[in-house]
Amino acid sequence: MGDTDLRSRIAELVSESTAGEVTATDVLSGGSMVALGVDSLGLLRLVDAIELEYGVEVELNGPGRPLDTLDDLVALVGAAEPPPEAAPPA
Repeated sequence: MGDTDLRSRIAELVSESTAGEVTATDVLSGGSMVALGVDSLGLLRLVDAIELEYGVEVELNGPGRPLDTLDDLVALVGAAEPPPEAAPPA
C-alpha cells in the first residue's frame, strides 16, 4: 500500500472513529488530531481500528515519538508493514 493510500485510509479511520465529527479532509490537512476535535473516545476507537486493520500495536502515550498527527500514524503503520517483495508467498 502506497503512502497516499495509507494516509487516505487512516484519515478515513479517524473520521469513522469520531462518527464523522472530524472529516477525513480535516485530518488530511494536517495538525494535531486533538486540536481537530478527536476526543479520548475517538482516539480509543481509532487505536482499535488501526490495530484490527493493520495488526499494529498502537500506544498513544507510550515511550518514544508521540502519535498525535496523521503523519505519526502513517509512519507507525508504514514501518510495521513488510515491503511487498518481502511478503511470503500465498
